[in-house]
Amino acid sequence: MNARFGEAWDLLFHPPVAHRGLWTKDGAPENSLAAFQAACAAGYGIELDVQLSADGEAMVFHDSRLKRMTGAEGRLGDYTAAELSELRLAGSDERIPTLLETLALVGRRAMIHAELKTPYGQVGPLEQRVHDLLIDHAGPVCVIGFNPYSHAWFAERFPGVLRGLDSYSYSGAIKPPEHLSEEQRQAFARLEHVEIARPHFLALHIDMLPDERAAAFRAGGMPVVGWTVREPAQWEAVREHCDNLIFEGFAA
Repeated sequence: MNARFGEAWDLLFHPPVAHRGLWTKDGAPENSLAAFQAACAAGYGIELDVQLSADGEAMVFHDSRLKRMTGAEGRLGDYTAAELSELRLAGSDERIPTLLETLALVGRRAMIHAELKTPYGQVGPLEQRVHDLLIDHAGPVCVIGFNPYSHAWFAERFPGVLRGLDSYSYSGAIKPPEHLSEEQRQAFARLEHVEIARPHFLALHIDMLPDERAAAFRAGGMPVVGWTVREPAQWEAVREHCDNLIFEGFAA
């Protein structure tokens, strides 16, 4: 156990973490309260996505645009929390939850990996709102995300928050962000932004495992969590190179 983070540190290693909750195409939608309840009931950790509404509320939703999951036009950030609460996820009765509602539902039953969808150049508002909610949460939690400056914000202001830096190969099937230059993408794939972010652990896509730089960080005491594992064979291929998995589509 890492005495600084206690239970949250131990839960980095086990149990596996359900990607956007324990959702299915025909059941609970991704990032819904029903998916989080299912993950709790099954004994898994929970990964979820957080971004700000137009009126500054932390909403649990992955895409910047609403179309895929709700059918609505525009970006989540163009709507208030009240307006977003009227939308339904994937044709179900589930609505877009706030982070506050999610924390209240989960309580101490599961470790939450809250991925902050912080746009580059806009660090601060989302981080502050998330921190304001986390300080009143009794359960285990960490913040994750791709933006190293988001992590640096926490490192400088609230170093007691457990942080995990996301990264991947910035090539292949995942489309790289347009706002990053090719030089930045290559640097992030080489994990050069660890120095900026100062994370406590790494959350790495399985497309970059095994990786010599990740292995060196891991040997130095920085755990590695692999994502997103979608079948048992993928986990068998990378499990020696990481300490836990973020999964979907099967029983981990």
